[in-house]
Amino acid sequence: MTRALGQIRERADHPRLERSALYSEELGIELAKNTDRECFRWFLASVLFGARISETIAKNTYRAFVRHHLASPRAIIRAGWEFLVNPIMREGGYVRYDGRKSTQILRDCETLLHEYGGSLLRLHEVADDARDLEGRLEAFYGVGPVTVNVFLRELRPFWRKADPDPLPVVKRLARRLRVDLRAYERKSLRFVRLEAGLIRMRRAARAA
Repeated sequence: MTRALGQIRERADHPRLERSALYSEELGIELAKNTDRECFRWFLASVLFGARISETIAKNTYRAFVRHHLASPRAIIRAGWEFLVNPIMREGGYVRYDGRKSTQILRDCETLLHEYGGSLLRLHEVADDARDLEGRLEAFYGVGPVTVNVFLRELRPFWRKADPDPLPVVKRLARRLRVDLRAYERKSLRFVRLEAGLIRMRRAARAA
């Protein structure tokens, strides 16, 4: 790990990091549109990214949802648990916890419909502030701080109340690479791209 981080430090290029693709962009999700359709797609992807599975499996599973036209809470509920387990989870590469994750996604879709009329924009609207927004998201079944961070960090430029603190691992890597996070406007797209680049670097170091 230490050697890998040393090699990454040598390759670190702040302007390049500031141009990093967002994870939402990799999946074809256009958060700048700020529509319920795009926000829900990113919420679904975030729930998958927040699980203890590889990034590749999370992306493949999200793409399986889209391929089967399950990119809205109502469509997912209509599909039902068995369809989520197979073919969705199987096509995504899940070999463990596929039933548990399917249950979580169904319950979260039901909560979104019952509490907010299926609208994440509505959830943002009724939240008092950034802390209340995070608390409302953590109230969803199986959604913890990591998933909330994944979801909100790329929404910072588009949602007024979205302003999660960077993850501790991001702060540590930034210090090692001599990247001063305080020099950036945290709600700017530039900062969000930098953060995405640091997260990728961290994962590359772990895989090395």
